[in-house]
Amino acid sequence: MEKAKWWKNAVVYQIYPKSFQDSNGDGIGDLQGIIQRLDYIKKLGVNVIWLCPVYCSPMDDGGYDISDYYHIDPMFGTDADMDELIQKADAKGIKILMDLVINHTSDEHEWFQDALKNPDSKYAGYYIFKETEDGNPPNNWRSYFGDAAWTRIDGSNRFYLHAFSKKQPDLNWENEELREEIYRMVNYWLDKGLGGFRIDAICNIKKRLEYGVFQPDGEDGLRYIGDWILNQPGIEVFLKELNERTFRPHNSMTVAEANVPEELLEHFIGEDGFFSMVFDFSYTDIDVPDTGEWFHPKKFTVEELRDNIFKSQKMVQGKGWGAVYLENHDQNRSVNKYIPEEDINYYSKTMLASMFMFLRGTPFIYQGQELGMENIRMDSLEKYDDIATKGHYERALKVGISPEKAFELVVKRSRDNSRTPMQWSTGENAGFSNAKTWLEVNKNYKRINARDQEHCEKSVLRFYRDLVLIRRNSKYSSVIVEGEFVPYYTEDVSIIAYLRILGEKELLVIHNYQSKKGTIKIPDGFKERVLGNRELRNNADGQYCLEPYECIALYREVS
Repeated sequence: MEKAKWWKNAVVYQIYPKSFQDSNGDGIGDLQGIIQRLDYIKKLGVNVIWLCPVYCSPMDDGGYDISDYYHIDPMFGTDADMDELIQKADAKGIKILMDLVINHTSDEHEWFQDALKNPDSKYAGYYIFKETEDGNPPNNWRSYFGDAAWTRIDGSNRFYLHAFSKKQPDLNWENEELREEIYRMVNYWLDKGLGGFRIDAICNIKKRLEYGVFQPDGEDGLRYIGDWILNQPGIEVFLKELNERTFRPHNSMTVAEANVPEELLEHFIGEDGFFSMVFDFSYTDIDVPDTGEWFHPKKFTVEELRDNIFKSQKMVQGKGWGAVYLENHDQNRSVNKYIPEEDINYYSKTMLASMFMFLRGTPFIYQGQELGMENIRMDSLEKYDDIATKGHYERALKVGISPEKAFELVVKRSRDNSRTPMQWSTGENAGFSNAKTWLEVNKNYKRINARDQEHCEKSVLRFYRDLVLIRRNSKYSSVIVEGEFVPYYTEDVSIIAYLRILGEKELLVIHNYQSKKGTIKIPDGFKERVLGNRELRNNADGQYCLEPYECIALYREVS
């Protein structure tokens, strides 16, 4: 793997620091807790850690509301702790990615506070303000979190724009001085030895500002903001400048949270693209309607999921490099999303793991995913911390859904499902902390935890370790990393199979995505079993009978 593309051979482990490991007994995860668990991460086989935000923040949106880009929030430790983490991870061959949140800041950032006090200061130009004559908002845009996207400043007819929470005012990227501030900050972190960044909400930085009342798309009288701020013409100028001034000189790994249309994809991830890779949402958000409303969940079939994955893989490999994932801090747990509740078990969990880990692109494993951690259902909305969960619940009430039904619908998609404390052991609070935890520990921790799975040969954890090893350090690594993705269609639409091909090397990966047996025709020569969640059995006349939720990877070399 050439040095310039080192991240192609990466497997990334995402950490939500608040929930990973508490080292000081305050019920909140911290940087020293991560340092204590580096050996666990190393043993998993990954070589990159993506760290969700640990910057100073009031934590209105889990740290994605940054009040100081240069310092670590005391909740997580000190600036010296961050330096120690970078150095100790590097000594174990692990690079650190931080989150880069540059579409907005916290309203408690000193820039915004100065802009509020002095409308004529240079910092007022760092944000998007608009004064109206009649005191009504400049337009009726709805934020991503479900409320109005403009907030009035007390005692005035002056409003500021926020695509997310009202405590997250959007930055004005048209302002050159603001961009210089951003580049200086990014280079500060890269100069410390950071491997790169996961870039949050980056496709929103270019705005098409229009004012007035637009045709509402919901009962609240508001209109989805994305139509005016997602991938707007001219964004490529900002992204090219950002890359050239920061990422490229450091040979950084960058992964953008960017829902990019196909016609723009090469600009984002091609040979001279703005980023190393982008996430694809076509299959991870398959359950969310276009309006984004969690209370109107979209049903999907295995065939639709398969087609979305295949389409994404074929599209991305023609343009550049991609990032593949099943879970992150903004998703519910994948086993609950993709598997019927009655079928959630070792086989279905490992089948999902295989289905995504053999795909083309850099895989991202979210903390606890390697254990098969599951959704939580807390007793009341008050116990949920996630601002988006509460926003979607309020919207559900406004459209006439009963409180009971609204709660059941919204908590299934709640981001807190993935933010519950990591389940290390059967001990107090799952070994996460000896104090009252900031968010409830899932009650199933005595059944699902790392210590038990470490000692169980047939565990989800052991299976993930095998997958990472095969991908990163085996005779099959080159075909998995560099090989072409080729769909392998079957008569049974509940079987998801595909090929990875590199020259004479071919890998066939098969997944029986159903609770009954299935049959697939296997071409001649695929005799070598790479990995599976059941034992390889003899097949007759090229037909292979798959057990429920069986997965298997087979290899051949053709001359």
